[in-house]
Amino acid sequence: MAAKQLMSPPDVPVNLVRAKAGDIFMLGTVQIRVMEDGSNTHDRLGTAEFIVPPNTEGPPKHWHEMHDETFLVLSGKMRFFVKDGGIVDCTEGDYVTVPVRSVHTWGTLDEGCKFLNTFTPAYYINYFKLLSQMAEAGKPMDKEINAKAMTYFATIGVD
Repeated sequence: MAAKQLMSPPDVPVNLVRAKAGDIFMLGTVQIRVMEDGSNTHDRLGTAEFIVPPNTEGPPKHWHEMHDETFLVLSGKMRFFVKDGGIVDCTEGDYVTVPVRSVHTWGTLDEGCKFLNTFTPAYYINYFKLLSQMAEAGKPMDKEINAKAMTYFATIGVD
């Protein structure tokens, strides 16, 4: 019997994004810091940090046809609105998984929040970049502009 041949590991570098680094931009009144746009994960994973002021409405209620999404609340409080009028309030440390075709949206109440958002595949990061170009920085997000941007990324709005 022949001895097992050991494979050499591939020469793929580890990527580090420091605490104040990343692609930072405003999406209306929300600050987004993209930490992984898929370029280091062969587009398998995208990650962004969101800083959301109090009393912010998130996007129109929607579902994603082609990607899963997760939310990890880092500080503050956020509210998720799910199918059939369900409400889920989340605080620091809570983690929400939104699979493909799961109806949802989110917002904040009297307290803003910071959360980590992941997307798989990573292409959905480009939705936020497009939307930041379409929206006016510093002003609440326009739902019609948001809905239009969603159509480019296999995201379907729900009335």
